[in-house]
Amino acid sequence: MTLRSRITLLTAGLLLVTLLVLGLALEGLLRGFLYRSLRQELLEASNQVVRLLNLGGQTLLEAGLPASLYAELQLLPEENPALLAREGGISLQKSPTLGSQRLLLKEADYRTLLERGEAWAYAELPREGPPLKLLVYARRVEVNLSGTVWQGALLVGKPVESLESTLSQFARIYAGTALLVLLLSILLARSLVARALEPLEWVAKRAEAITARPEPLPEPEGRDEVATLVRALNGMLSRMQEAFLAQTRFLQDASHELRTPITAILGHVGYLLRRTPLTEAQRESLEIVKREAERMGKLVSDLLELSQSGTWRIEPVPLRILDLLEEIREEFAPGFAGEIRVEADPGLYLLGDPYRLHQVLANLVTNAIKAKAQRITLKAFGVEGRVVVRVEDDGEGIPQEHLPRIFERFYRVDKARDRERGGSGLGLAIVKAILEAHGGEIWVESEVGKGTAFSFSLPSAAPPPPLR
Repeated sequence: MTLRSRITLLTAGLLLVTLLVLGLALEGLLRGFLYRSLRQELLEASNQVVRLLNLGGQTLLEAGLPASLYAELQLLPEENPALLAREGGISLQKSPTLGSQRLLLKEADYRTLLERGEAWAYAELPREGPPLKLLVYARRVEVNLSGTVWQGALLVGKPVESLESTLSQFARIYAGTALLVLLLSILLARSLVARALEPLEWVAKRAEAITARPEPLPEPEGRDEVATLVRALNGMLSRMQEAFLAQTRFLQDASHELRTPITAILGHVGYLLRRTPLTEAQRESLEIVKREAERMGKLVSDLLELSQSGTWRIEPVPLRILDLLEEIREEFAPGFAGEIRVEADPGLYLLGDPYRLHQVLANLVTNAIKAKAQRITLKAFGVEGRVVVRVEDDGEGIPQEHLPRIFERFYRVDKARDRERGGSGLGLAIVKAILEAHGGEIWVESEVGKGTAFSFSLPSAAPPPPLR
């Protein structure tokens, strides 16, 4: 996932959480306000009825009550919450909205009413469909009947459907608004993030280009984070170039200095082997010295060539790949006990330096022979404006864990065996450097016990015009 997507998703996530928290807070505030208003309305209505009762107007219970309220005056002959919950008190007066129904509370609500003198509760009235839910305010009152004062209860309630409907409507409106805000915010955030990351994307593209052509990045004006990053990259690139040049000079100097004594050693060892009488032990020792000196000489040559890879002059020309593959087969077939096959279209041309590409193929075929291959196949075919060349063998193969590092300098799959075969560990590194100098690439596929296939691709070319 890209940095732009991560920042956009993070912004959207934070906004979503904020909208959810805000929505819950607003819903809670609205719910509290609506229910406080309802409680206040019920309390005022109850006080109004109590005033009428105190004036001796208990027969006028319904007088002055809004039509949306449900009220009942009950006589409580027994203070038994369980009995009251089942049967209710003796109904003295009811509001017209109740009709033949009763306002009955739960046992716990009656217990609270008897203990504290008042209670807030919910009651349900049966009807078609779901029951009607009411918020009820109940309070104890004294009822004067024929000069006798009885304990009673005044219950005043109002349906909460309208409140819940208002809350549901608010939730729907808020959810739709929040969704719209979230979508617009995501689009805006994506646009702003894209604009903010444009300088970083520019730096990333220029940094990727450094691999092919190490040039310093143009430093932007200002002292923001991007300018600081560019200056840091340029400083790192400068130090890397200095280190690379120092390493190159060292390799060149060391290679030149080592060539002279190695040449002298090989010359004297060769003279001794050809011109002087030697015992078997002496001859064996001199052969070892000669073999190791030749290996050291190849290593020095490879080091020198690799150190000069940055200054190679590649002279690409249209080259018929079939001719190059046949040349390699003619060179290696006489000394190879197995079979070397060539499979290529005669009309296939690529753009490359003949000498350097011969060096690449010779190195790959040499590696196949060292891997004890009995059959080597040289193939070439065109793919989307490029030519792919493959060197396949049925040799020992390379373990999968070694493939990612196979083109590194001095890397050996089997160090002891490679030394016995005279390998320097630089051949594939040189091959990769040559192909990269051509603007090509190389990759490898291998399976232990079945063989290895090295492939590289180069730009294709049109056949040269015929000579007149």
